[in-house]
Amino acid sequence: MMENKILDRWLACRPAQTGGVGRVALADVPMLPYPAFAEGMRALLIEADGSFSEANRCVAYFAVRDEQSGGLAFYALVARDAEADVLVAGHVLDYYHEGFPESLAKDIPALHVFEREIAELYGVHFSGAPWDKPLRYPFNRHHRDDSIDTYPFYSIDSRELHEVHVGPVHAGIIEPGAFRFLCDGERIVHLEIALGYQHRGVESLIAATPNRLRQILLGESIAGDTVVGHATAMAGILESGVAPDVWEGSEVIRCERAIALEMERMAVHIGDTAALCMDLAYQTGHVACEALRTLVINSMQQWCGNRFGKGLVRPFGANYRLTLERAKYIETTLTEVIERYRTVGRDLFSTPSVLARLEGICPVTRQQALRVGAVGPAARMAGVRRDVRIAHNFYPLADFEPVMIDAEADGVNGDLLARLKMRLREAEVSYAMIMAGCKSLAGRWFEGYPAPEYSKTLTPASLVFSLVEGWRGEICHAALTDPDGQVAAYKVYDPSVHNWMILALSVRGAQISDFPVSNKSFNLSYCGHDL
Repeated sequence: MMENKILDRWLACRPAQTGGVGRVALADVPMLPYPAFAEGMRALLIEADGSFSEANRCVAYFAVRDEQSGGLAFYALVARDAEADVLVAGHVLDYYHEGFPESLAKDIPALHVFEREIAELYGVHFSGAPWDKPLRYPFNRHHRDDSIDTYPFYSIDSRELHEVHVGPVHAGIIEPGAFRFLCDGERIVHLEIALGYQHRGVESLIAATPNRLRQILLGESIAGDTVVGHATAMAGILESGVAPDVWEGSEVIRCERAIALEMERMAVHIGDTAALCMDLAYQTGHVACEALRTLVINSMQQWCGNRFGKGLVRPFGANYRLTLERAKYIETTLTEVIERYRTVGRDLFSTPSVLARLEGICPVTRQQALRVGAVGPAARMAGVRRDVRIAHNFYPLADFEPVMIDAEADGVNGDLLARLKMRLREAEVSYAMIMAGCKSLAGRWFEGYPAPEYSKTLTPASLVFSLVEGWRGEICHAALTDPDGQVAAYKVYDPSVHNWMILALSVRGAQISDFPVSNKSFNLSYCGHDL
């Protein structure tokens, strides 16, 4: 009863009923006194027994400058999977007169990424914050003198421990990131990860242009391995001004996007299996999976002319229809891929040297995953049931269940073996969903296939958000619109933002030689974090 009373002032919306997109008039967002806001966040994210909620999680918490008062307006979105809704509330802060608010991250560690970003952008240093180091070092940071080159790594004065620094430049052709290990011999005591070495200013660029084509091009460029995921999230924002059942062909377009999302998921999971095999020195699995990934992404190229899906997702329509011929090609190719991938899986799990390198290595517990707010496979491999496709999906999924790791049945609990099993199982689910999607489209071809539309405005003076389950996990895009229906502010949350901390936790107590394998097992995004 007390919780309901606290949350009565929060506004609920159901994105699953509107194509995975939520839309709230800014005038309707309840702006609460900060103590009431904080009490509501604790009631949502902390269970009565003191544990962290599995069904509820904060998907966005950000601030924008309030032009009228000169202070800051804060907005929070909390997804509730059990209720299939998202609660919205906010608060206004004039910290020149009110001082800094109390940190929520000290009670709810998953919120540290949001508070660190707010502190970095606006100089709001939450009172008692346990972790207030810069998150990204963006171009528009409040303290311009702060530099990633002087990142304040945690250090310890010890004769027994030593430091090992890796990066920011790496041997592979990848984005920069720095890893500072504190080690006792070869055993990792602590890992701190520093990101923020390069930026494109994606959020500011999206808000700066009214050109819808330019915006979707920016959206699909956020993370090169999640083109379809981020483009789909942005398309939801751009389509939010029109009810999903109004424009002709919306169901077909959403079904096509679902197929493309699962193809992207399947391709990356197979490619990551190849990368894991390479780090395990299991050359047969590496070569086999690289070849299979190529077949999947080549199928995407057959569809839209680009192996990573660029150009495929566009607002209100598409330039590349999934014709019956293209659908048959995808079905035939992916059926061959999944059959061969199953063979690779059987070989992996029957090879003692592979199992010895995976079992019990770099484990993550369910409690750790909940504590840091892990999402996607990084959460599910530890037994945390989180998948946007279940409660907040934008396309129907018959009999869909998230792929979980059962510690008792599988004999694992969040270790490297669990993360490999997740990839094989999720590829199976994606394959089944692709086949179901192609079958669903087979009887729904029509002449008036919708072309992209770039002239429509968004709902004026609104908070709009879009949730998509990308292959790494939950993607959230949020926009504030001005009175003319143009984007005034834009926020992007790639799942990597939530999951980098779980990588650091996974290697505590492990050998330093275990880090590259654990890093590959998560395959988190540098550019998705740095934006």
